[in-house]
Amino acid sequence: MNRKRILLSALVLAVCSILVFGCKKSSNNVVAPSPTVGYIKIAEGYAAGAATKVEIYAVDSAFTGYNKLYIALFDSVNNTFVETAQVTLMPNMDMMSMSHSAPYENPASTSAVNKMFPCSVCFIMPSSGGTWTLAVTVQNLINSKNGVATITINVKDPSTARMFSFISPIDSGKYFVSFIPPVKPIVGINDFEVVVYKKHSMMMFPADSSLGISFIPTMPTMSHSSPNNVDPVHSGKGHYKGKVNFTMTGFWRLSTTFRSSMAVADSAHYFDITF
Repeated sequence: MNRKRILLSALVLAVCSILVFGCKKSSNNVVAPSPTVGYIKIAEGYAAGAATKVEIYAVDSAFTGYNKLYIALFDSVNNTFVETAQVTLMPNMDMMSMSHSAPYENPASTSAVNKMFPCSVCFIMPSSGGTWTLAVTVQNLINSKNGVATITINVKDPSTARMFSFISPIDSGKYFVSFIPPVKPIVGINDFEVVVYKKHSMMMFPADSSLGISFIPTMPTMSHSSPNNVDPVHSGKGHYKGKVNFTMTGFWRLSTTFRSSMAVADSAHYFDITF
């Protein structure tokens, strides 16, 4: 009887050991999700001089308006992420008889954020008018090499417009305004954000911080507005941030007014949002 108990105890101990060490081994082999999960790859190319592959990601396909982009760099030899680099952008629209650029924001740091470099481009027209390319200059700080990847981007008009432009009667300047809608609109107080750029030339569209902005949200089908909205103010790099109160789900219109030195520069445009 004692011998049977000893054998049984030994068997139980062996099984427990297998389970414990097996669990530890499995936990050590857990693979972290790729940083590109949740994004779509909209284009890719090679910065040959930098020995770097360039992949461009976003949460949606490229559209007319402000696009938040995420650039992933890979060593072209071992295919590992390059996480330290100086990355600069230059968008270009080739219309055969002429070309022009668009507003953009370079990555703010030479260090990747979760292995990618956040940046943005505000495409001011769709690809139906020509060919958009994005030149991504990479100074690979790992191997001290430099290169440029010139990548074609297919840009479409979104189903609901997210950008408009106007010419101010005050200074004759042309302004481009893009709406950055809330990621997940809710009934209640939401962020209201627009970004404004002013055309200086065909190749220069710097961020603008000179305008005063007010807006009125309405539900055209219900003939009412909402209280407790906060007009956007400039927060940096042409971004103006405020608050909008959606009191119910449905179709909302955000009618905007832009002022320069208290004079109205534009009040004819709006953005629509449905949720």
